[in-house]
Amino acid sequence: MAEQQVFPTKGNLIASKKALQLAALGYELLDRKRNILIRELMGLVDKAGELRASIEETYVEAYAALQLANISLGLVTPYAECVPIEKGLEITSRSVMGVELPQIRLEERPLKVTYGFSQTTSQLDKAFIAFDKVKKKTVLLAEVENSIYRLSAAIKKTQRRANALQNIIIPRNQAVVKFISDSLDEKEREEFSRLKVIKASKLKKAREAGKRRSDI
Repeated sequence: MAEQQVFPTKGNLIASKKALQLAALGYELLDRKRNILIRELMGLVDKAGELRASIEETYVEAYAALQLANISLGLVTPYAECVPIEKGLEITSRSVMGVELPQIRLEERPLKVTYGFSQTTSQLDKAFIAFDKVKKKTVLLAEVENSIYRLSAAIKKTQRRANALQNIIIPRNQAVVKFISDSLDEKEREEFSRLKVIKASKLKKAREAGKRRSDI
């Protein structure tokens, strides 16, 4: 179908070959990008697995301490309300092959207890320290999992584009180049044959004219 829509000229042949070269280069670049993104993704998947295992242990420790604090104090809600909301997060990004991946930094500062000690127990202190660890690991896990999500989406998009080039655009351009080349070759053969016929006809006429002159 594409072959019938292209007029076989040398100009169209040059343009089609250039389009084919660009499509091949585009596929090569997309394939390279996809491989780099996959390597980055696999590294983050391993890191996420380690973080999840670590954070689960920290959560178990934190909730166990919280349960003991509730038992010893009755209810820790008034003390929990004394803990300020975390405002030390800074979100930036880094680029991997054009994909923006988040970088989350939690401001490092000394752990400061914001409730009194006179009416609390060490179990509340343990829960406070444990949940501070949970907070820090949650920040890391959020960065890694968000990066995994963005990389996965970028890999799928890159794969679709690469497949379109490999399975549709490149074969189509190859077919167009072949169609034009074959058509031009056929025209050249026809022109060559036509010139041979004309030359043979001229030679025949020249021989006949020479024969007539010799007969006279």
